[in-house]
Amino acid sequence: MPYLRLDDTELFYTDTGAAASGETVVFSHGLLMSHRMFAAQVEALRERYRCVAYDHRGQGLSAPSELRCIDMGTLTGDAVALIEKLELGPVHFIGLSMGGFVGMRLAARRRKLVRSLVLLETSAGPELEANLPKYRAMSLVAKSLGPGVLVGRLAPIMLGRSFLADPAKRSVREEWLGHFRALPKSIWRAVNGVLERESVVPELGRIRCPTLILVGDEDVATPREQSERIQRGIRGSKLVVIPRAGHSSTIEEPQAVSREISAFLQGPDSRA
Repeated sequence: MPYLRLDDTELFYTDTGAAASGETVVFSHGLLMSHRMFAAQVEALRERYRCVAYDHRGQGLSAPSELRCIDMGTLTGDAVALIEKLELGPVHFIGLSMGGFVGMRLAARRRKLVRSLVLLETSAGPELEANLPKYRAMSLVAKSLGPGVLVGRLAPIMLGRSFLADPAKRSVREEWLGHFRALPKSIWRAVNGVLERESVVPELGRIRCPTLILVGDEDVATPREQSERIQRGIRGSKLVVIPRAGHSSTIEEPQAVSREISAFLQGPDSRA
């Protein structure tokens, strides 16, 4: 399994596809998830693009972290290192939730590394004040007892109501509920990074690359108005709402998401 060694951590990544277009797509996952949440999109794009999907430090198959707070600046630095050390750039960067936090910072601060940007179920602002007490309490429980005891509360935040109720999606649903149950207690370090993140709204105007924003119409973690705020801040960006999807649209409605991303990447405005 490929790992990228950095000064203070190791990042797991997958490197798939023939890159017939000569271009690379980098996938950056959301909090509590892993590179596997983009499996359908990698499969859809791999014939045309080199696809690199990685796990954030302290999550998935990447090395555990001892940081109290795995902050967005650190994660953005990891993304820069991945792109530069693997000589990938400029890339099409696809980030969901936490991955979107990274993608916006990367596109604003290291513009030469980003060819285009796809943001899914994410926010440019800090965590909403109303959410902080609930999320901090859940983090404390996860730290002491493990995230498995919180699956019943996590599921309706991370996944949309249609996906949770659809009998046809039972096997995929059980797979990801099992993923949540198996999360390590140390996930609180990554949670702190999300809860303590600073606003990137003032930097949105610095993003000049073509940008697609996707949001599930059932997303309760980062509702549509947060995507609309990003669209207003990034000149020329496009917003698409994915029906019957919550906070993990790549898993819940994979074909719809893959179609939107593929059309965007092959469109006339997708080249920076």
